[in-house]
Amino acid sequence: MREMFVIKNGKKLRCGYTTGTCSAAAAAGAALLLLKGEEPRTLRAKLPSGKAAELAPAGCGLREGRAFCSVIKDGGDDPDVTNGIKITAFVSKRKDGIIRVFGGAGIGTVTQDGLKCPKGGSAINPVPLKMISQSVRETAEKCGYAGGLDVELEAENGERIAQKTFNPRLGIVGGISILGTTGIVEPMSERAVIETIKTEIEKYGAENRQAILFNAGNYGKAFCREKMGLDLARGVKISNYFGEAIDHALYCGFKEILIISHIGKISKLAAGVMNTHSSVADARAEVFAAHAALSGANKETVREIMQALTTAQMIEILKKAGLEKETLLSVGESILQKIGARTKGAARCEIVVFDNEEHTVFISGGAVELAEKISF
Repeated sequence: MREMFVIKNGKKLRCGYTTGTCSAAAAAGAALLLLKGEEPRTLRAKLPSGKAAELAPAGCGLREGRAFCSVIKDGGDDPDVTNGIKITAFVSKRKDGIIRVFGGAGIGTVTQDGLKCPKGGSAINPVPLKMISQSVRETAEKCGYAGGLDVELEAENGERIAQKTFNPRLGIVGGISILGTTGIVEPMSERAVIETIKTEIEKYGAENRQAILFNAGNYGKAFCREKMGLDLARGVKISNYFGEAIDHALYCGFKEILIISHIGKISKLAAGVMNTHSSVADARAEVFAAHAALSGANKETVREIMQALTTAQMIEILKKAGLEKETLLSVGESILQKIGARTKGAARCEIVVFDNEEHTVFISGGAVELAEKISF
């Protein structure tokens, strides 16, 4: 795969690979060495898009019946703290036909419910987990091996590096997470991202559209496609920049805005937070605690919500208290009020909010009708 670049703020910035892609490539290399005795010169990993990434090994070998292969993460021009980290995959045979992927030294362990990885398991997100398993399985098939394999991942200095991430706040201990929904890291610059969002909004505005779809992230993209039948090619990914996106949509003359977002992101709007990046503000617990109290929650329930680390945990607390529906309705209405204050009535705005399980937790009155309108 050729090097990829993006143009942001008039600069040509080099893309890189996620920890998930690096892990999948390292695992494939270790499997090849174990099963065929060949030390790979180039490592390959299939990306979710179907394209293949090619990476250089940073060392391979055999040790106590296991093969290992390392990759140095190259995040391109993205200033992520995991850039340059060494990820090593150790592969060994199993007697059954199972491929098991788990974390070792430097890979975090999940200690709380509500995340995409199960509590007690390694912090290896679903997409990279699938990439790693697929890479190892395809390598085994090429080598004529039908047995099982254990894949253990390690990240050099992962525990130290993880302290500079949001893992400690999410209840992930002992190391970094293996992440990535596309396998590709695109360089992030806040101003550049906002300008890109504005450019996309202007593109739709130039087509004389009256309604626009805003999607807050990759999971929202999947939700739109699978649950609502919406083609996200007709929408704009706004990331954390709700306020900037709404303002620019009004500037471009849009009269109707549909926003589809995960509850963990959009709930912050209920507190008037229009840039939802965690480095700017994290008002989730305060929002849920306040609206739970308005819905009749007692002091102990409010305290539990304030101590929760994720919105999934907060919703579980509300379920146990019998206050889930009423509180989520209150939060949703507050989000609409804050958006209305931002638009000052210049545009109609509808929202669809979903959770980790891709269940709709709040949908405004005209959202379905507007979604159908946009999908044509």
